[in-house]
Amino acid sequence: MANATGDRPLIGVSTYLEAGARWGVWELDAALLPAGYPRLVQRAGGLAAMLPPDAPEHAASVVARLDGLVIAGGPDVEPGRYGAERDPRTGPPARERDAWELALVEAALAAGVPLLGICRGMQLLNVALGGTLVQHLPGHAEVPGVFGRHTVKPVPGTLYAALVPEEMSVPTFHHQAVERLGAGLVACAYAGDGTVEAVELPSGVGGAWVLGVQWHPEMGEDVRVMRGLVGAAG
Repeated sequence: MANATGDRPLIGVSTYLEAGARWGVWELDAALLPAGYPRLVQRAGGLAAMLPPDAPEHAASVVARLDGLVIAGGPDVEPGRYGAERDPRTGPPARERDAWELALVEAALAAGVPLLGICRGMQLLNVALGGTLVQHLPGHAEVPGVFGRHTVKPVPGTLYAALVPEEMSVPTFHHQAVERLGAGLVACAYAGDGTVEAVELPSGVGGAWVLGVQWHPEMGEDVRVMRGLVGAAG
């Protein structure tokens, strides 16, 4: 959707789908999104729209109404999606969400809609392009529900380095990571232990702005990554 009127770009953000979520007096199935995601979109100059799981065949119609797309963090991608046997330490599958978000990624890539993958979203982007994942990283995400921090270093000359040229400490919570890169993707940031912390499609590949980060910018103060997406969407 073009922004000829100068309106804020509309950024769709994928959501969790949880059984028996509780709030107030209610316990019901719910489409959930931590508030940090829409707040980050808003701080970066965009309008946020939640995209709960739907039938994959509707993904192209949804993406056609968006100016940009964020695939949010969440559960582990089912290993069968990238041809692997399940490691015992891999979390339970979220098949409906996997199918929907993979369809969203494919639709965004096909339509040239700017795309940002966050944590699981980066991993799913890699899987969508034929890459594989490390199913468990010892020493990562050791305390359930508590974000850690570590430093990531940009690769000079990349899209990510143009947005964030310096090393920086980022909020992080993950126990999986990119193993083999998907077709066309390049690594654009690394952790100190060599873990791939960001991936992108080089400028001009497929005609779209495409970036994935392994950490959680919605849990920090730095808005530059999301501002890059919103700027491309505008």
